[in-house]
Amino acid sequence: MKTHEFGIGMEGREVFWNIPLPSFEILLFILTAIALAIMGYGIYRRWLLWKAMGKPEMRLDDIQARVKMVLSEIFLQKKVLKDPYPGIMHALIFFGFFVLIFGAAFDAGQHHITEPLFSWTFLKGNFYLVFSFLMDLFGLFVLIGVILAAYRRYVQKPERLGYKGTPDNTNDDGIVLLLIGAIIITGFIVEALRIYVTNPPWEYWSFVGWLLSHTFSGVAHDTARILHQVSWWIHAVLGLGFIAYIPYSRLLHIITTPANHFFSDLKPAGSLEPIRDFENAEAFGVGKLEEFTWKQIFDADACTRCGRCQDGCPAYLSGKHLSPKKLVQDIKTHWLEKAPAAVKAKAAAGAAQGSEGAGEATEAASTTPEKALVGEVVSLHELWDCTNCMYCMEHCSASIEHVPKIVNMRQYKVLTEADFAPELQLTCRNMENNSNPWGVGSHLRADWAKELGIQTLAENPAVEYLFYVGCSGSFDDRGKKVSVAFAKILQAAGVSFGILGNEEGCCGDSAMRCGNEYLFQALAQANIAVMNGYGVKKIIAICPHGYNALKKDYPNFEGVYEVYHHTEIIAGLLASGKIKLTNSVSGVFTYHDSCFLGRYNEIYEQPRQILSAVPGMKFVEMDRNLNKSFCCGAGGARMWMEEDVGERINNMRTKQAMEVNADTVAVACPFCLTMISDGIKDNQMTEKMVSLDIAEIVVKAMGMEETKPAVDVCAT
Repeated sequence: MKTHEFGIGMEGREVFWNIPLPSFEILLFILTAIALAIMGYGIYRRWLLWKAMGKPEMRLDDIQARVKMVLSEIFLQKKVLKDPYPGIMHALIFFGFFVLIFGAAFDAGQHHITEPLFSWTFLKGNFYLVFSFLMDLFGLFVLIGVILAAYRRYVQKPERLGYKGTPDNTNDDGIVLLLIGAIIITGFIVEALRIYVTNPPWEYWSFVGWLLSHTFSGVAHDTARILHQVSWWIHAVLGLGFIAYIPYSRLLHIITTPANHFFSDLKPAGSLEPIRDFENAEAFGVGKLEEFTWKQIFDADACTRCGRCQDGCPAYLSGKHLSPKKLVQDIKTHWLEKAPAAVKAKAAAGAAQGSEGAGEATEAASTTPEKALVGEVVSLHELWDCTNCMYCMEHCSASIEHVPKIVNMRQYKVLTEADFAPELQLTCRNMENNSNPWGVGSHLRADWAKELGIQTLAENPAVEYLFYVGCSGSFDDRGKKVSVAFAKILQAAGVSFGILGNEEGCCGDSAMRCGNEYLFQALAQANIAVMNGYGVKKIIAICPHGYNALKKDYPNFEGVYEVYHHTEIIAGLLASGKIKLTNSVSGVFTYHDSCFLGRYNEIYEQPRQILSAVPGMKFVEMDRNLNKSFCCGAGGARMWMEEDVGERINNMRTKQAMEVNADTVAVACPFCLTMISDGIKDNQMTEKMVSLDIAEIVVKAMGMEETKPAVDVCAT
């Protein structure tokens, strides 16, 4: 039985070609060496650019977890396959090419290593038949994937493959698809011509080549042999050209994407690296490209422009300036403008190591285009449009970290240049002076609890849980109702808890995410001093923003606690039977997943478990739910800023609830409660729809009367 190869190798050489084996192999090896040299040189040049700029950052801890990430995201295509059409399309190409390359190497190993040395073959018998079938099958997979990709990019033209209606196709996109398609098609033609001439009885296992061989019926065998030689060399040159082209095209993501997964941030999702040394820093945040870490810059080169981040970005979809994809690509363009000069400067300085070298370095650096990173490369509108919802990071199939970059650039504007929106300046002053965004006197923080008999930790520090109420739960009228409802649930269940009362301060989340890291650290350290002074171990928060800060950011300042969200506690009380829901609550309910509860902390099931236990209600899901939930628009300090461009994000989310005919929107976040309630008013649905926190719904289902909270003392 003749051996068979699909790919660069010896396909039918014994039958067709009158070329001495050494001459053939020498020529093939020379071409292969040239292709590898071109690829290697391209990677080396890119390597110089990668290491030319950026501050150091440790991304080599926990190698086992990093390898696991690569296996999950690359070899299992975990994130890629979450989006069916492009996921299947990419998987067909990826898995197909992976098998073909492995098979080609396997076949080449037999022809060029095993046979010459040992005079035996393993591509024979049933093994060969299965091998032939798999190579044809996966080659067909690649071809189907390429067709799907071309149809999607050039016919369907989805919005996310462009920006504001303009496709971002490049010549390189078309060249890559044509190159891959041509490699597969010429491979099938080579196989078909061999089968046509030799006509072995078993070759229907190579089903694509076998079927295609029938199209050559009537062609003289001598002509077919010549066509075979020509097509084989075309196939070989295309394959080697593919290898050489990798570092000079979007194919580079074959290298950068696995690397970016490997270097992923292993810290808890949504946590932000604090500024460690305020006293000695000359500037804060990131105002220049060089002030990003090397990983933040490498992120930009790993971006494949797939647009998954843009596809769910509330800022982009509501008509704002921000597109996470465009922001990353603009940083990449800026890097490609500056990095070559930085490479030359380093080379000149290293070569001369003297005044002459320094002069050359200065001259090289002076040719770098001078653009302000914040304001020109990334516009101020883009910078402040972000809600920190983290949809972009959750769904990025290359593990790009968008949100920390945005916060770092905000830090520069706020702390170094003191340039940010007046309403945000007022919010920060209020947090600084009265430890809450509204600026209400901090002595009123515990007034909501006066009629409930709740102890403070000053009165009883031995309680099991600290109920961290937060600013909204202490000062906002709607937020206070939630605090009352949850406190009554805890009391009914016999949970041991207390509050800090007037000793409690703002969690600082809005300060941190608007870029005022100095204020955040002051607020956090004040809270930690009080909590540690009382020996607090367990904390319950009703605000996902406070919950996330307490859980993930406070440990940076010796504030290490077990932190729970109130939906986790309520779900646990229901499961243990400590509270029972006996009253029917009728209506059509939907649930809005808070970004900081869902994507940041993966709390999706507990709120739904609670709602499913409420008798009488009909529960429906909005189209955008779970990790694809649409932001309410209040995160990233946007709660305190006006939306002056495009549609209001909270109105868009409210309309999504209206589309499923819900009369109640259940929430688990005071920011979301405010935004959805405002959206109901703006959409003139106050007679037909209401927004309630899950704690309020549970209190109703428990049959407990609501306690009227104190009069509101702040603007909502």
